[in-house]
Amino acid sequence: MGMRKGLGAGVVSDILRSYRAPRAVLRHRIGPAVDEGGALITLVLACGLIFVAQWPRLSREAYEQGKDLDMMVGGALMAWVFIMPLVLYALAALLHVVLRLVGGKQSAYEVRMATFWALLAAAPLWLLYGLCVGFLGVTPAVTAVGFIGFAAYVVFWALGLIEVAFAKGQPDV
Repeated sequence: MGMRKGLGAGVVSDILRSYRAPRAVLRHRIGPAVDEGGALITLVLACGLIFVAQWPRLSREAYEQGKDLDMMVGGALMAWVFIMPLVLYALAALLHVVLRLVGGKQSAYEVRMATFWALLAAAPLWLLYGLCVGFLGVTPAVTAVGFIGFAAYVVFWALGLIEVAFAKGQPDV
């Protein structure tokens, strides 16, 4: 029984491979056919992981400031699970138009996958940042971890956009 190309087909190994060959992994995740369900699941999983990454920080802030943790978690839930997916869909649509104006040959689906996969591939670093800020508080070292996580997202995103917009026909490695 073969495994289909869906999100569960090696997503963890693909995240790890993204740190070595992000463009090839994105091309593999996009596959030969449009899979909007896979794109949505990728986005929901990424936003869900980043939401979970907020818990240690929120717990620390609630304890230090005497705030209600439930309210803070509810705010993070609203932001990451309900609002950010809409923002990222809108951002991907805008990027699709901009890339078309500068000669990109990508589909809207490919831009969405580049945006969503970059977020999911960088999510482990966001989880690490959440743990660090939760246990250590805001320190220069923790800020550096956060910067590295954000930089990883930007690099994965930029390389993904280059792959889908300008590198058509390149072999998948």
